Amino acid sequence: MQKTIYSQSYPRVTKWLKEAREEKSLTMRQLAKILEVQHSIIWNIENNERRLDIVEYVNYCEKLNIDPIVGINIIRDKV
Repeated sequence: MQKTIYSQSYPRVTKWLKEAREEKSLTMRQLAKILEVQHSIIWNIENNERRLDIVEYVNYCEKLNIDPIVGINIIRDKV
């Protein structure tokens, strides 16, 4: 099984997360503060160098006020 970070779906989800952050006019540093993580973690996620586990993903979506199901549908090619 291929590592998920190298799948075709993962970059589509991280792109969606980045776009959601930008639509809310949040910098990486601002989002990092909201998530209580270092800003480099946000950079690594958005640049596909760090994988989100499911709990982190849901928390990330909640902090951006977006529906995590949309991201799941992106993975499933339903969006």
